[in-house]
Amino acid sequence: MLSGSLIFLVLSMMAAIFGFGGIAEASAEIAKFLFFIFISLFVISLVTGFMEKSKGSLNKKH
Repeated sequence: MLSGSLIFLVLSMMAAIFGFGGIAEASAEIAKFLFFIFISLFVISLVTGFMEKSKGSLNKKH
């Protein structure tokens, strides 16, 4: 899906260069939406990864 957002980004850049305002705007909005989705998923995976690590270290008492 990350490649899809990059495709929409490139498409919006090309459309902006050629002056197709509606297409450029729609593609840029889709690319922004996908970007924020991926950022939020990344943050969620970081938080859950840190929680798993800390949970695992608490269970391993020597």
